Amino acid sequence: MSKKIFKGSAMLNPVPAVLITCKNKEGNVNVFTVGWIGTACTKPPMITVAIRPERLSYDYIKETQEFVVNLPSKSMVNIVDFCGVRSGREIDKIEKFNLKLSNSENINVPILEDCPVSLECKVKSITPLGTHDLFLAEVLAVHVDDSLIDSNGKIHYEKANLISYCHGEYYPMPSKSIGKFGFSVQKKKRKISTGKKHTCK
Repeated sequence: MSKKIFKGSAMLNPVPAVLITCKNKEGNVNVFTVGWIGTACTKPPMITVAIRPERLSYDYIKETQEFVVNLPSKSMVNIVDFCGVRSGREIDKIEKFNLKLSNSENINVPILEDCPVSLECKVKSITPLGTHDLFLAEVLAVHVDDSLIDSNGKIHYEKANLISYCHGEYYPMPSKSIGKFGFSVQKKKRKISTGKKHTCK
């Protein structure tokens, strides 16, 4: 396999495209799109978000130390794109798209009702990196749409039609799995013998 070498760059793809809501101390709510986000720890549950200091939401989050990560469905892709290229300093994006807000359980930042999954987050640290600062935050609660949870309590993210972002383009999450965690080392089930003997006639 022939490969071309590029200089070091943030070429990790695909990544989730999320809508982050935040609120300043005056009560103003803003929403913006983030692609550079990831899981950092299980216990306590922690995530990381990379944000440019010049963004309005950077100021809101740094001020209150709270935000909500909302996972949008593919029907919201126009909203996702718009909220990533237009600033809250220029336009009220909540009002433009008539986004419905609901109260969080543990923080003073609203969730987006139309998003099937929302994570309430509390900032633990902010690390300056260069073009972006890295926000490390603890997830205090997760809101999941009832339609995604089966009778056994399993969450079916594949039914949420989530969005991924890959090298400047948006893609829907596939509905069918190509494997599950640990399947490569899972022992094959042995066939149970019935104990019956067959005789030839």
